[in-house]
Amino acid sequence: MSQPQPKITPTLGPLIRARRRQKSITLQDLSDRSGVSVGYLSQLERDNATPTLGTLAQIAKALGVGVDYFIATPRPADALTVADRRMRFSIDGSSVVYERIGAEFAGSEMSSFIIHVPAGYRSETMSHAGEEIVYVLEGSVVQLLEGEEFRMNPGDSLHYRGNRPHGWYNDSGAPAKLLWTGTLELFHGLSGPAGLKEADANQQR
Repeated sequence: MSQPQPKITPTLGPLIRARRRQKSITLQDLSDRSGVSVGYLSQLERDNATPTLGTLAQIAKALGVGVDYFIATPRPADALTVADRRMRFSIDGSSVVYERIGAEFAGSEMSSFIIHVPAGYRSETMSHAGEEIVYVLEGSVVQLLEGEEFRMNPGDSLHYRGNRPHGWYNDSGAPAKLLWTGTLELFHGLSGPAGLKEADANQQR
């Protein structure tokens, strides 16, 4: 007797399509990576077919996520972060500390962080797909955008496309705190912030 399979959400098609677009790949690319035909993938994205768990696993692997990305039902409590219990982390060698406040769930496209920027810090100039919003909570930073400089103080914000060269620096002589939200893919499909380390006690205070 066959074992019952996990129930697959009826919104599976849009989730596959949204994830594929996040990865900026075509149906043909997904077909090549997963071994599933373009025609069948097209049917799946239109919710005109229901895959077996094995086929879904092939598609999930090709899209860089686990099967649970498509079939897990997130609890509302999983989206809650509590200020004094939120994990803070930094990239090895960096003095900038991040607090992750966004949640991950199937179909999510945004990431969000509170960024603690020490005095004197200067980021690299970068460009990428998607868009970003920067909002200054405390202190002052200078945001660079396509060669222009914008002095930003508490309450100021800037919304821009990620493909415009951008960066920022803190020359104020005091720490700054920013709220960053964007569609840049960071942790989708990962169990945790790989390559990052939890901030030590001195950074957290």
